[in-house]
Amino acid sequence: MEPILGMLTPTVAVILLVLALIIFGPGKLPELGKSLGRGIKEFKSASTEEEAAEKAKDVKKIDSSETKDS
Repeated sequence: MEPILGMLTPTVAVILLVLALIIFGPGKLPELGKSLGRGIKEFKSASTEEEAAEKAKDVKKIDSSETKDS
């Protein structure tokens, strides 16, 4: 089986899960997972909004240069 993310093999994933259980305890893990998921979702939406704003700015530049040429 190939590593998914660099050195993240199934053995390493199990070791990380066991360490997380020891450090945070089984009660906190779902809460941490939800927080991590929300953070990733917000990051994706923010980066998508930023890309859309940049594209809109580029379109406005093109439109304004076309009207100057006309």
